[in-house]
Amino acid sequence: MDLDTLDLSRLQFAVTALYHFLFVPLTLGLSVLLAVMETVYVMTGRLIWRQMTKFWGTLFGINFVVGVATGLVMEFQFGMNWSYYSHYVGDIFGAPLAIEGLMAFFLEGTFVGLFFFGWDKLSKVGHLITTWAVAIGSNFSALWILVANGWMQNPVGSAFNPQTMRMEITDFFAVVTNPVAQAKFVHTVSAGYVTASIFVLGVSAWYLLKGRHTELAKRSMTVAASFGLAASLSVVVLGDESGYLTTEHQKMKIAAMEAMWETEPAPAAFTLFGFPSEKDRETHFAVRVPWMLGLIATRSLTTQIPGINELVTQTEGRIRNGIVAFDALQQIRAAGSDDKIPPAARQAFEDNGRDLGYALLLKRYLDDPRKASDDDIRRAARDTVPSVPTLFWSFRVMVGLGFFFIAFTATFFLLSARRRLDRYRPLLWLAVFAIPLPWMAAELGWVVAEVGRQPWSIEGVLPTAAAVSSLGAATVLTTLAGFVALYTVLLVIEMTLMLRAIRKGPEPDDAPETNLVPSSLVRSSSLAAE
Repeated sequence: MDLDTLDLSRLQFAVTALYHFLFVPLTLGLSVLLAVMETVYVMTGRLIWRQMTKFWGTLFGINFVVGVATGLVMEFQFGMNWSYYSHYVGDIFGAPLAIEGLMAFFLEGTFVGLFFFGWDKLSKVGHLITTWAVAIGSNFSALWILVANGWMQNPVGSAFNPQTMRMEITDFFAVVTNPVAQAKFVHTVSAGYVTASIFVLGVSAWYLLKGRHTELAKRSMTVAASFGLAASLSVVVLGDESGYLTTEHQKMKIAAMEAMWETEPAPAAFTLFGFPSEKDRETHFAVRVPWMLGLIATRSLTTQIPGINELVTQTEGRIRNGIVAFDALQQIRAAGSDDKIPPAARQAFEDNGRDLGYALLLKRYLDDPRKASDDDIRRAARDTVPSVPTLFWSFRVMVGLGFFFIAFTATFFLLSARRRLDRYRPLLWLAVFAIPLPWMAAELGWVVAEVGRQPWSIEGVLPTAAAVSSLGAATVLTTLAGFVALYTVLLVIEMTLMLRAIRKGPEPDDAPETNLVPSSLVRSSSLAAE
């Protein structure tokens, strides 16, 4: 396999995935904020809340359309650039993607149209149901995508079939309830809520600074600050759960994130700051907090976290077991029929089959893993260490931003409670300049998740080098350049439309102010809303 083809295929997928994920968080968060705003409108009959829903809905629509266009490319790449991956695990990986399209995307796409064109054709309650359907569809879509991604991180409910040479599903319920997938879902969705909240806060702050649409801006900031504070707190809590599961299922990832080269006595210290060196296999100028990593990652004072060097040594043993499994697999396939399989080969595969993927790590260097030398095994074992500096710094910047969002949204929550949102102009400018920060945190989160999984496309099952299509480097480079050019154009269009809509502001709405609830409840709701 041409290494350049592998690197370019990975780069192309990374570019398209990271670009697509620019739109996903805002879609997830804004859809729920729209539903909340319209719920207040239906309860109170106040026209300002309908105007808010329509205005933020316009920005949601622009983001949604471009996000859909970029997301379609993602699934086609599995067949184009990762054909062996599609063959090897397509029966499992394809199921949640198909459900996402049939259940979630169609639900979301259908009701998005009704949301925009049904304001004067549906009743107030009917349109509210439509808006909530959009929000539910968006979040369901994320669920099934992350079920698929979570299985790549922790391949449960499946087994390798020696006859078909493919991974096959054995327990679909286990795939859906995969703890890694569920933790990733709630963490990702909460991050989307934070993104939308900071976006609404920033745009509303700009209106206050300019003295425009102040009533809409203040109410939007109140909703966004409350929603954002709850979401920011949940991101930290759910991130802790995700870290705990990573320690349980992806030990190399957690060791690389902490630049922990050697196994420490339990409980391990957490490195606040340092400069990890892959050459020296050491973290220079490390500032550590005793016991903290052990408590976070294992929730105990006695459970040890293995270091990178120990994990590499363990991997060498698993590669050797995988070679035994690979040899047994060749004998099983050569037998032709089940009754001709040598009992010794069958037993050897049963005993070592779970490490077959580790033998495939050697395919990057030689066609037949059984011919690997000790040096080949050591080199393949070292390949299981992802980029330590990348993970170390990405994780710390992401976590730092997470705590910033808590303080930031809490500040605006208190200001809204005291009706002082427009009193402190420096804070309003900070809100404007903070708009890109949630996207930075979200992208870094995906870097930690996906770079930390390398060199595996399916953790412990299929190495990335074995999953790529047999394409020439020139072919992949051409498509990569085409995607970059197309996505750049789409980004310019999207940003132009968003900025134009923000500058224009909300449209005046002449609908009558009515309500569907008793007047006493309307009065109390109005006071709370204002």
